[in-house]
Amino acid sequence: MANRLMDPIGRLMGLRYKSHPWHGVDIGKHAPEIVTCFIEMVPTDTVKYEVDKETGYLRIDRPQKYSNTVPALYGFIPQTYSARKVAEFACSKVGRTDIKGDGDPIDICILTEKQIAHGDILVRARPIGGFRMIDGNEADDKIVAVLDNDAVYGGYKDISDCPLLVVDRLKHYFLTYKDLPGQSSEVEITHTYGIQEAHEVILRAQEDYLQKFENLDSLLSNV
Repeated sequence: MANRLMDPIGRLMGLRYKSHPWHGVDIGKHAPEIVTCFIEMVPTDTVKYEVDKETGYLRIDRPQKYSNTVPALYGFIPQTYSARKVAEFACSKVGRTDIKGDGDPIDICILTEKQIAHGDILVRARPIGGFRMIDGNEADDKIVAVLDNDAVYGGYKDISDCPLLVVDRLKHYFLTYKDLPGQSSEVEITHTYGIQEAHEVILRAQEDYLQKFENLDSLLSNV
């Protein structure tokens, strides 16, 4: 899928200004098999960082209320968007008709044996599966990937290759990281899916992005 934003105005703007990690970073020519990802959080973070959609800078979303920390690199896939096509896929898999996209880029967690000290970086990763997470009536898929050419995890081809303990740790984090004292959670993981469905979610999210931001490249060219 061609990246219109990076040809040519996006590349020219990137030489002078920091590229917006959602709109100005190329997902990669080998997507969805290999994707460029923006990392917001690493396992040592004790607060939840999230990219500010307007500026592209990281901001503190909230301190973690409990002791759980993200067990992998965590961020999102640039130039993706969870909207109609992602929601339709989720509906077809869970047998519901009321699910909609959450209006965010697709989240991704990346397994690596390396200790990465901080977020706000780009990495190349290979998706191997994911979790079909539903938050109320919103699709909030979490893609699971391995760092490209990682010494330990690089040989994994599908999420079924991951030790069950690793998968359970990731699921536990996503089921609890939004918990607040005295409030009930509507988050559920309905399925753990493999590489083919992960690729499908990413492709659909790319299509949702192009539909949502189809005029963004022309707007940028007039800046």
